[in-house]
Amino acid sequence: YLLALPAVLFGFLNLFAKKVKDGPTEQNNPGWKLFGKIPPREGPLKDPKKIQKEYETKSGKAGPGTPTSPRQGVRKNLDFEPLSTTALILEDRPANLPAKPAEEAQKHRQQYEEMVAQAKKRELKEAQKRKKQLEDRCKLEESIGTAAQIWNQEILPNWSTLCTSRRVRDLWWQGIPPSVRGKVWSLAVGNELNITHELYNICLARAKEKWRSTAVPTTDTEGRDVLDSSDRESSLELIKLDISRTFPQLCIFQQGGPYYDVLHSILGAYTCYRPDVGYVSPSKHFPTSCGEITSHLCHMLTYFAAFEVFFEENLPKLFAHFKKNSLTPDIYLIDWIFTLYSKSFPLDLACRVWDVFCRDGEEFLFRTALGVLRLYQDVLTSMDFIHMAQFLTRLPDLIPPEQLFQHIAAVHMTSRNRKWAQVLLLRRGSPSCRRSDPKPASTRRVCRSGSSGR
Repeated sequence: YLLALPAVLFGFLNLFAKKVKDGPTEQNNPGWKLFGKIPPREGPLKDPKKIQKEYETKSGKAGPGTPTSPRQGVRKNLDFEPLSTTALILEDRPANLPAKPAEEAQKHRQQYEEMVAQAKKRELKEAQKRKKQLEDRCKLEESIGTAAQIWNQEILPNWSTLCTSRRVRDLWWQGIPPSVRGKVWSLAVGNELNITHELYNICLARAKEKWRSTAVPTTDTEGRDVLDSSDRESSLELIKLDISRTFPQLCIFQQGGPYYDVLHSILGAYTCYRPDVGYVSPSKHFPTSCGEITSHLCHMLTYFAAFEVFFEENLPKLFAHFKKNSLTPDIYLIDWIFTLYSKSFPLDLACRVWDVFCRDGEEFLFRTALGVLRLYQDVLTSMDFIHMAQFLTRLPDLIPPEQLFQHIAAVHMTSRNRKWAQVLLLRRGSPSCRRSDPKPASTRRVCRSGSSGR
C-alpha cells in the first residue's frame, strides 16, 4: 500500500487540475433560493404577458374558450425566473421537492389574493385619510383668511367699541389669525405700566452694560449661583443660557436666528426694569433662599387649593379618584402653568390658549387645566397613580383643538356663587398663608411671561 500511495495521489491531483482548467460544471437545476440572485438560465426570457397567461391557464382564470389543464397538481418546469413576489409565489416547486397538492395550491392562492385585497383596502383607506386631511387643511386656511379680513377691516379699526361684543368674543375663542395676533395681543394686554420707548431704551442700555461687565457662565451650576446673589440683575446671564433652548424646533430664537437679538433685548430690558424680580429661568421655578421658598410655596399652594375647589365642582368623580391615589395638582400643574402650556401642547394649540389668556387672564390657565382633565376623564379614571402621573406630565402629541376647547367651554368657573377671583382671595386669606407670606396679596400673582417653550 505504501508503494502504491504516491501513484494514487498523483492521479487525484491530475484529475483536480483538469477540473479546474475546464471550469466548474454547469448546474442544470440551481434549486430554490429565497434570498440572493439566481443565475439566469440559458435561453431568452419570456414576455410578462406570457407569464400572466400561463398563470391564468393554471389557476383556471383563462377565457371560456381555453380549457384548463386536468393535471393542476402535477409540477411543471416553468422556463422563466421569478420577476416579482407574485411570480415567486405562483411558480411551481422546484424539481427536488414534491409537487404541491391541488388543495394546498388553491389554499395558498386564496390566501395570497386575500393579502392583496387587504393591502389595496389599506392603501385606499390611507388615501382617503390624506384627502380628508388636505380638505380640512384647505377649509382651515380659508376660515383663517376670512377671519383675518374681519379682524383687519371691522374689529381693529373699531376696537374700543367692539372688543367686548359677543361676536368678537366668539371669534376670539375660535383663535386669532396669526397675521393679526400681535396687534390683538398688544391691545388686549394694554400698557398699564406706561412703558415708553425711551424707558425701554434706558433699561436695554443698562442690560447691555451689565452684559459687557459680567463674564458669561458656562454651566448651569454657575447660572444657579448667579441667582443666589443679592443683585437680581445678575440673573441677566441666565438669559443667554435659556434663549438657545426656546422653541428649538422653530430655529428662530437660536443664535443667528431672526428673533434671537429681539428676545435677548426684551428679556434683558425687563430684568433691569424689575430688578426686584430679575430673570427667573423656567427650568428653575423656585428661589433658593429659605424665606423665599416658604413664601413662594404658600403662594403656589394657594392657587392649587383654589384649583381643587373648581376641580371638585366640575369633575367630582375624577377628583375623588385623584384623592384616592394621592395625586396632587403640583405634579402636573407646575409644568403646565409655568410654561403656559408651551411644553405640553403643540405650538398652534398653545397659541390659541395664549389668545384667550391675554383676554381673560390667569383664570383661563386653570380653566384650561380643567378642560384637559375633562377631555381625558375616562382614560384617567382607569389608571393608577404612576400611569396618571406619566400621562399628565407627557400629554398625547395629537390633542384635538376643537374638542379641547369644547371641554374648556363646558367648565364652570363658579363655586357656591363665587368666581375664581373670590375663591382665590379667600384661600389667600387663610391663617397659614398670612403667617408665612409677608407680601401683600396685590403683589402675589402667577408669572405671565416665565415660559421658555421647551
